Amino acid sequence: MNLIKWDPFRELEDMSSRLNRIFGRPRGGTEADSEMLAVANWMPSVDISETDDAYLIKGEIPGVKKEDVKVTIQNGMLTIQGERKQEKEEKNKKFHRVECSYGSFARSFRVPDDADESAVKAEFKDGMLNVSLPKSAAAKPKSVNVTVS
Repeated sequence: MNLIKWDPFRELEDMSSRLNRIFGRPRGGTEADSEMLAVANWMPSVDISETDDAYLIKGEIPGVKKEDVKVTIQNGMLTIQGERKQEKEEKNKKFHRVECSYGSFARSFRVPDDADESAVKAEFKDGMLNVSLPKSAAAKPKSVNVTVS
């Protein structure tokens, strides 16, 4: 009896192939390349938090230039889009493995009703995108002092 090493990525690749056949999509990759799990697009990871004054979106976009990132708000949706460009292959340089994701990306988030879309601010530094979406003045909590007699 031969022992076969279990590879969870191989099972994911098999399941992806089956689903692609069911939905009639062409398979990404070749049978010979069993190590590769085809991913059509990539999306940067984001953290979304809230303070009393604003909503904060922090996105990791390493390897992307500031001019390749665009933040827009339209019809109640905040969209972050851009592109990570792949190095061009040089004659004296051979790639043995490419695991980083390249290409265009887009993430969209519904803007809360209490946010002031006209005051959005975005800052990009060291591969981190920080978007601040202030809350409107009517939405900010108010405290009222109550005197007890």
